[in-house]
Amino acid sequence: MHDHKYKTLLSNTFLISLGTFGSKLLTFVMVRFYTGVLTPADYGTADLIMQTANLLLPLVSLGITNGVFRFALDRKEQRRSIFTIGFYTILVGSLILLAALPLLSNSESLREYTLLIGVYTLASCLHSLCAQYIRAEGKTALFAVQGIINTALVIGFNITFLLVFRMGVFGYVMSVVAADGICTLFLVLREKLWKLWLPKPEGQLWNAMLRYSIPLIPATIFWWITSVSDRYMVAYFLGTDANGLYAVACKIPTVLTLLSTIFMEAWQFSAIQEATGDREVHIRFYTQVWSAFLAVMVMAGSVIIVLCRLEIRMLSTQQYYEAWKYIPTLSMAMVFSAFSSFMGSVYVVTEKSRLSLWTALWSALANIFLNFLLIPRIGIQGAAIATLASYVLCFAIRAATSRRLIPFTLFTPRLIGSGLLLTIQSLLCFTANPGAPFFQMACLLLLLVLNRKPFELTIQQLAKLVRRKRS
Repeated sequence: MHDHKYKTLLSNTFLISLGTFGSKLLTFVMVRFYTGVLTPADYGTADLIMQTANLLLPLVSLGITNGVFRFALDRKEQRRSIFTIGFYTILVGSLILLAALPLLSNSESLREYTLLIGVYTLASCLHSLCAQYIRAEGKTALFAVQGIINTALVIGFNITFLLVFRMGVFGYVMSVVAADGICTLFLVLREKLWKLWLPKPEGQLWNAMLRYSIPLIPATIFWWITSVSDRYMVAYFLGTDANGLYAVACKIPTVLTLLSTIFMEAWQFSAIQEATGDREVHIRFYTQVWSAFLAVMVMAGSVIIVLCRLEIRMLSTQQYYEAWKYIPTLSMAMVFSAFSSFMGSVYVVTEKSRLSLWTALWSALANIFLNFLLIPRIGIQGAAIATLASYVLCFAIRAATSRRLIPFTLFTPRLIGSGLLLTIQSLLCFTANPGAPFFQMACLLLLLVLNRKPFELTIQQLAKLVRRKRS
């Protein structure tokens, strides 16, 4: 049993990484295509539609897709009710959205796209419902495959709608709508999901799911504020050119976000599954996984910081070269964002979603306050520092509250030591001393030494699983 849970975690991480990493890589490659067929104004409008829809998603669904995943995972006998509750909640939310859509017509840039926003939101909600349900059933391979299919469909429809039919903004958004619709239909037919429908699901269960899901709505919005608000403030205080530099600088550290997202999707499944067993074993499992996660994230962050100048040279033109200055700070921010997400998994396991809300609120408030304070004084770097500080604050609060629920070991000396070494590496990026690269590599080696034990244990676990599979 001890080996089985690590095998499940590693297997799920591998499967999800195939779907997620492949998808992200393909969409990254497509950026050149989009900028070639859409004018900056059209691309900006399409982005505004997507951002608006992303804000509407948790409101329309009442965050119920999170509830479907969490409740379906360990309430197998109630899965029919859980899926039906998810469907009914989205249906009611969509009817309310339809009635409220005319309010969006007050925005001049969105006026002609209000119905498109509504259709996009509904398609996304239904796709998420079906995908999260099969993920809760443990069908991780199917979850990964449908993610790859979705990306391939989006790209195929993009080429057809934008290049062949020249449909502009409408075609760009409809590509996603069509892909979500087809993937939803695929999952419904493949898994016969219509058989889950109940005319009257359990009312008490519905209340429990909404009590869990609704606090996640503002939490999602606050997290969005922490991640995105600095873009608007940089543009407001410093202009669109500065925001362009900042946007490019943000692109590279998102590799860290991708790495943590892939792991967290697999980890939540394992953490909830194992929560029903022996508590001491579960705490030990949490401790060992956190130890490995801490090591991997700080090492990945360190590599991105060391290579920041090279990364900008490879991925952008000369006019964006200055963006390297913000990569070290933003890389550290993404490391602590990943740590915050790991601590947040405790709230998912223990169904304490209100703690997600309050910690996300404090992070968002700190981010907005520091942006106003720092951006006018020290420019773009102020936005990066504000982002880092808000994620560190969120992590600190979550580390304190989550460990009251599951008291796993935080490895505080190693955590602080790793944070200090990342800070030193970041500061060395700005020194003109010819020995700076040598000192940066020394920091990288020290980080490796500091995190040697969890790396060794992870490699041993992997080797053991590979040997067992071969025999």
